[in-house]
Amino acid sequence: MKIAITGATGQLGRLTVTKLKEKTAKENLVALVRTPEKASDLGIEAREFDYSKPETLATSLQGIDTLFLISGSEIGQRETQHKNVINAAKEAGVKRIVYTSLLYATDSEMALAKEHVATEKLLSESGLSYTILRNGWYTENYAGSIAGALQAGAFIGSAQNGKISSATREDFAEAAAVVLTNEGHENKIYELAGDDAYTLSDLASEISKQTGKNIPYNDLTEEEYTKVLVSVGLPEGFAQILADSDAKAAKGSLYSEDKTLSKLIGRPTTPLADVVKDFIG
Repeated sequence: MKIAITGATGQLGRLTVTKLKEKTAKENLVALVRTPEKASDLGIEAREFDYSKPETLATSLQGIDTLFLISGSEIGQRETQHKNVINAAKEAGVKRIVYTSLLYATDSEMALAKEHVATEKLLSESGLSYTILRNGWYTENYAGSIAGALQAGAFIGSAQNGKISSATREDFAEAAAVVLTNEGHENKIYELAGDDAYTLSDLASEISKQTGKNIPYNDLTEEEYTKVLVSVGLPEGFAQILADSDAKAAKGSLYSEDKTLSKLIGRPTTPLADVVKDFIG
């Protein structure tokens, strides 16, 4: 069985390739990337693949049985790009698509949900077998701000006291590898989240505990947080998406008690304290 991974040189893609190589021969894996030369270190076949070039996609998917479609990074363009990929997969004879969606996508109030819901609909209407991995938040999304928090003396956000059931990219990559290499997951939707939930105040407390510094959590309005993100160099559109995600987390959009993720990977998801430790060094 030939498995192709889109975005294989991205953060989730690389981890998924690593996990897949533990479960199947490297000859069964194909990296689909914009620049194949950048995938040379993966140790598997690489083919050029650009979501925005629909006329080239079917050729790159020849001989592929299962496609791991990691959602595109260009917010606002993803529905069209994913449609291009799904149509090409049908043309090329791909049998199943495994797609990374968003936790509780169809019920989520997050701005990110719209394109995921549209893609899920395309998959359900495609006639192909599919598995939808509704990934929760990556713990690294917050842990990546630890260095800035230590420098500023506070961790900021707009999630109020909302609980966040995040897991690491490695946790999600391992789950993807399980689903991609085993039967019984056809036409299923999995809500994937971390075993334990925390608030951003809890995260700030953990940072304080591990560093010995007093790092409080300062909650901002969505608008204030957007301005701060723009001030540190983020594009305004992306800053708005991040601030919206925080604001919706305050309402429970990133919280789940579902333990499907840990069941799939056969172990507990990575604890917050371990991630903080890694980022503090």
